[in-house]
Amino acid sequence: MRIVIQRVKRASVTIGGQLRSKIGPGLMVLVGVREGDTAQDAAWLAQKTVNMRIFDDDKGVMNLSVLQAGGDVLAVSQFTLNASTRKGNRPSYIHAAGHAVAIPMYETYCAEVSKLLGHPVKTGEFGADMQVELINDGPVTIIVDSLLKE
Repeated sequence: MRIVIQRVKRASVTIGGQLRSKIGPGLMVLVGVREGDTAQDAAWLAQKTVNMRIFDDDKGVMNLSVLQAGGDVLAVSQFTLNASTRKGNRPSYIHAAGHAVAIPMYETYCAEVSKLLGHPVKTGEFGADMQVELINDGPVTIIVDSLLKE
């Protein structure tokens, strides 16, 4: 699994002109699932998401996690995170997991983050055409990959 974590002032997901989810200060997380990903990958990434120290403390140093800062998390599925751009100019999505694998892994990730946060994660809708808006704070954007453990 691969995630992109963005520290945000606010973020929202709209589907078909209807607001699906929104958060205030916290993390907007794009979640990409690969074939072969497991519940252990989802749990490892959930721990990283909730505990990553990317919020400012009272001295202005990035030393607090979203949990410590009292922020929310908005998690949006995004199969394009697993694009292969090795050959040519048209990305290949051959490594992205199909619905049978991706949906349960995305849901497992969201459930793990919710459990660790102590409140529900806001979500988009798997497979939907979503419009995502966010105000990136910093900007702070971190890519985490369970395959590489980085």
